Amino acid sequence: MDAADRLAVLEAAVARLEALVAEQAAEIVLKDGALIAQRDRIDELERALEDVRRGGKRQAAPFSKGNIERHPKRPGRKGGDAHGRHGHRAAPAGPPDRVLDAGLPVACPDCGATVVCDRVEEQWQVDIPPKVAATVTRFDVEVGHCGGCGKRVQGRHAEQTSQALGAAASSVGPNAKALGAWLHYSLGLSFERTAAVLARFGITVTRAAIAQASATSASRELVAVHAELVTAANRSPVLTMDETGWRVGGDGAWMWVATNSGLTLYWVTAGRGFPDATETITADYAGTIVRDGWVVYNRYDHATHQSCLAHLLRRCHEMEADLAGVDRKIPRQVKAILGDALAARDLDAPARAAAAVELAGRVERLAGRPVAHDANRRLIKHLAAQAPHLFTFLTAGEAADVDATNWRAETGIRPAVVNRKTWGGNRTWNGARTQGIIASILRTATQHGHDAVGYLADRARAPDPGLAILLA
Repeated sequence: MDAADRLAVLEAAVARLEALVAEQAAEIVLKDGALIAQRDRIDELERALEDVRRGGKRQAAPFSKGNIERHPKRPGRKGGDAHGRHGHRAAPAGPPDRVLDAGLPVACPDCGATVVCDRVEEQWQVDIPPKVAATVTRFDVEVGHCGGCGKRVQGRHAEQTSQALGAAASSVGPNAKALGAWLHYSLGLSFERTAAVLARFGITVTRAAIAQASATSASRELVAVHAELVTAANRSPVLTMDETGWRVGGDGAWMWVATNSGLTLYWVTAGRGFPDATETITADYAGTIVRDGWVVYNRYDHATHQSCLAHLLRRCHEMEADLAGVDRKIPRQVKAILGDALAARDLDAPARAAAAVELAGRVERLAGRPVAHDANRRLIKHLAAQAPHLFTFLTAGEAADVDATNWRAETGIRPAVVNRKTWGGNRTWNGARTQGIIASILRTATQHGHDAVGYLADRARAPDPGLAILLA
C-alpha cells in the first residue's frame, strides 16, 4: 500500500472518529439538558413541598397532628405512687342546700340477715336544677314634670339598662345579654345555639336579638372602654402581634391580634397590609413588637422588634427532614444558634448581653457563606433579614418582658380561630367591628381575673365606667 492509500485510510478513520465524537457530544448535551431539567424540577417540587408545609402550620389550616401513631402507648397515668399528687374534687365550701339520707337496706341482699350501721360517710354532689327559672322584674317607673319649667321627668332605678316605655318596655336583662355575648364571642357558639342555651334559663330570645344587643353594646356603653384600651395598648412597652384568615359576608378578610400580659385587642380588616395593622396599633408605636417573619411588621420603624424563634426552628426541622446529605448542615447550624439563644435566657443580664453579641456574630458568619441549595439560600436570606431582631429578648432587660416567640399572640388568637371554624366569620362589617370590640374586652377582663359576664352586665348599667375598672 502506497502513501496515498495509507493517507486515504487514515482520513476515513479520522472521519469515523469525528462522527463518533460528534454523536457522543450530542448525547452528552441531551443528557446534560435532561439532568438540568431534572434538577430544576426537583427544586420546583422542593419549593412546593416547603410552601405546603408552611401553609399547614397556619391557623387557617385544618387541625392535624401529622402521621398517625399505629401503636400508641396506653393513655392515662401510670400505676403506683411515683407519678405525683392524686387529684380529687374538693368538698364544696359552706353548708349544703340539701341533705339526703342514703339509708341501709333492712336486710342483707345476700343472706337476708339484719344490717347494722357502723358509720355515716359524707358524699357531695354539685348540680344545677333541672329547670333554671329566669327572674322577671317589673319596674314601676314614675313619670312626672318639673313644677318650674314643665319639662318631663322620668325616674330610673340602678338596675335599669333602658329608659324605654310603651311598646319597647319589655326587654332582656343585662345578665342574659352579657351571657349571650360571652357564649358567642368567647366560647364560639353561634347566635342560634346561644339562643338555645338561654332558652334553658327560661329566656326566649331570637338569634337576631342577641346579635342586635351585642351591636348596641359595642356602639354605646363599650365605646369609651375600648377606646381607652386601644390607647393603653399603643402606650404599652411590649406587644405581641399576629394575624389569621377571617371571613366577612363570605369574602376573605383578616383577624388581627395585639396582646401582652395585661390586655388583648382584636380587629378585623379587609387586607393583611400595613394600613390594616395600623387601624389599631399606630404606625408610630415605639415599644417592642414580638412577631413572626411577615414583612409588614418591618414597617413599624419606630419600634424595636423580636422575631419569633419558634417559627424559624419549625422551618429548620422541616428542612432537615426534607434535605439529604450535606444540604442538612445549614438548617442544623441555624437550629444550634437558636437553641443556644433560648438556653441563654437562664443567664444573668450581663451574660445574656454577651451571648447576644456572640450569637449575632455566628449569624453574620453563616449568612456570609456561599450556599448551593435553593431552599438553604432562602433560609439564609430570611435569617439575614431577621438578624437584627433575633436576640432582642436577651438584651431588653427583665422589666421589658420580651418573649423569644410570639406564643402570646398565637394563644390569644386561638379562640377567634375556633369561632371561625364553628360559624365561619361575620356576615357584615358592622358585625366584624362588634366582634373586635367585645372579644377584646372579654379577653382583657379574663386576663385580669374579672368575671367577664358580670363585667358586661355592669357596663350596661353604667355606660361610661372608664378603663380603670377593667384593668384593676
